[in-house]
Amino acid sequence: MADLRRPQLSDEVAATLRGRIMSGELRPGARVRLEEVAADLGVSITPVREALLTLRGEDMVELEPRKGYVVAPLSQQDVIDLFQLQGDIAGELAARVAARITEAERDELALANKALLRAAGSRRTADIERLEYEFHRTINRLAGARKLSWFLHTATRYTPARFYAADPAWRDGMRADHEALLAAFAAQDADAARSVMTRHFTDGADLLIKHLDDLAIWD
Repeated sequence: MADLRRPQLSDEVAATLRGRIMSGELRPGARVRLEEVAADLGVSITPVREALLTLRGEDMVELEPRKGYVVAPLSQQDVIDLFQLQGDIAGELAARVAARITEAERDELALANKALLRAAGSRRTADIERLEYEFHRTINRLAGARKLSWFLHTATRYTPARFYAADPAWRDGMRADHEALLAAFAAQDADAARSVMTRHFTDGADLLIKHLDDLAIWD
């Protein structure tokens, strides 16, 4: 579902901090200083404070006496759980699309995927991030399940999209997954579409866990 409203500035700050936390740039236990974040992002203190309140409600940060905001603990199981949830919902949506997709809709997805592959080939990270989001948003729209799509949108806020877009291994996996997904749609094979889409997310969890492990996040 397209939302043409521009996000609140505090929402943009929260999204940036989520990405940094999930990618390990901000490690569990690290202090998050309002002034530093504001200066780094070129915003005032107010949207940073509002963003941290939002992230506290999501258990992404904690407020400690005499210390301020710190990054909340993040375990391997947390990462697995987040991506399994995303994969389960996205798989169900993909299965519904496979059962009802039209030739015109398949062509729409194929064109969106070609644009994404061109961006991936030239390693344009920001474009990869945007076009991957648009590809999956189109699938979710075609599923005709507004509430389920909303739940998926909420869950995928915790996906560090910039990290994935910059990772060569993820780009290779994305190409293969999208090809298999489009083939499942062409065959109207709901089971295959569900399997491919779920794997797309669970493979992402494995990649992120290895990255965080290499950073010694859990040591």
